[in-house]
Amino acid sequence: MANLREACGIFGIFGAKKASELTYLGLYALQHRGQEGSGIISSDGKRIYSHKGLGLVNDVYDKKDILSNLKGDRAIGHNRYSTTGSSFNMANVQPILINYKDGPLAIAHNGNLTNAFSLRSKMERAGSIFQSTSDSEVVLHLIAASSKKTLEQRVIEALGQVEGAYSILLVTRDKIMAARDPRGWRPLALGKLGRAWVLASETCAFDLIGARYIRDIQPGEIFVLSESGTKSFNPFRKQKHAFCVFEFIYFARPDSKIFGQNVDKVRRRLGRQLALERPAGADIVISVPDSSNTHTLGYSEQSGIRQEIGLIRNHYIGRTFISPEQKIRDLDAKIKYNPVRGALKNKRVIIVDDSIVRGTTSRKLVQMIKKAGAKEIHFRVASPPIISPCFYGIDMPTKKELIASRKSVEQIRKYLGVKSLGYLSLSGMTSMPSLSKEGYCTACFTGRYPTKIEDHTGKRALEKN
Repeated sequence: MANLREACGIFGIFGAKKASELTYLGLYALQHRGQEGSGIISSDGKRIYSHKGLGLVNDVYDKKDILSNLKGDRAIGHNRYSTTGSSFNMANVQPILINYKDGPLAIAHNGNLTNAFSLRSKMERAGSIFQSTSDSEVVLHLIAASSKKTLEQRVIEALGQVEGAYSILLVTRDKIMAARDPRGWRPLALGKLGRAWVLASETCAFDLIGARYIRDIQPGEIFVLSESGTKSFNPFRKQKHAFCVFEFIYFARPDSKIFGQNVDKVRRRLGRQLALERPAGADIVISVPDSSNTHTLGYSEQSGIRQEIGLIRNHYIGRTFISPEQKIRDLDAKIKYNPVRGALKNKRVIIVDDSIVRGTTSRKLVQMIKKAGAKEIHFRVASPPIISPCFYGIDMPTKKELIASRKSVEQIRKYLGVKSLGYLSLSGMTSMPSLSKEGYCTACFTGRYPTKIEDHTGKRALEKN
């Protein structure tokens, strides 16, 4: 249960009646990717309609006429958590809409631009006025400032200037455009619902509305939907892929397909590999629900140790990492889980979790399980130790927050208060068939970043490795 804040969720649809209602359902399926705010922008080909709000999807669209007033057969939507920009600020809730020389243009963005500060500063010195503190707005300003003739050319020119991670949806009165950065950090899937085209961060959104998965938007691809049909461009220099491995470990829903792989199958293999590398003698193995449930299945299957339900999660509170303030996170950790005493009492217990970031929540869970009567506790982690922050769409801003960057495995074991602690090895994770065929970003485990990283002053904080 990583104390991380999620990658955002985006959804788009073109050519469907009641597009806004389908977008609402798609965002509902992607709620796990962001809980700070949500927005939908739709178009009927003549006008743009918009509604945004702070909070969960069900709360933002809670009034009777909201969705019916979002007219048209095309729409994009966004569930937000913040990587850049203050959290509880309506101006930062996406999609962000501007009006420029060619009319309205809106963006929904999943990812993080690593050179946003220098680009924004340069544009502000030239007279640009920003309505938000989000890095996503930088892309809109670059498009608006372009002197190219067509929207497609302007988007290509704009994206050619940005660095870092982006899966983007853009909407005008008559078009929806999808774009994915050349390294492909964040997922973006393409599907069909009858004659309508659908786009989403994860395929679980397709399942809810009955859409069929077609393929992924490819790294470096720009995909255009309009009344005249579809177009696809690959205008950027090919680069080594850097798919975010943490999407498999934690972020994506197990019923989704991302990067061409079923998340459930990858997580089971991670759990099996963990059992091979880090066995322990125990009576039962339990998960930290819900993100480590599938890892735990794999560990149980490989080890032969019976899986039990040892922790019950309160589903009426969001993921622990979503809360922006440490005080709220601490409260969440106390009310989010409750031990099943009958399953834990007098048992030797293996806890399987997807990751350890700060370690504070893991320590509280261990204390909780001890109080429930467990005789012995072993902790197993289905990923390597996280030693470096992510700059590509996960909010891990400083090394000092990461317990593995300043403590050894033995020191972490003592801090957690468990008999043994074992992490999945980096080689074990990346050598599995599901992950060895493509290029994955493992910077949070290695400190080796695929690109140059800019600090908040616009200087290069970390050089490419």
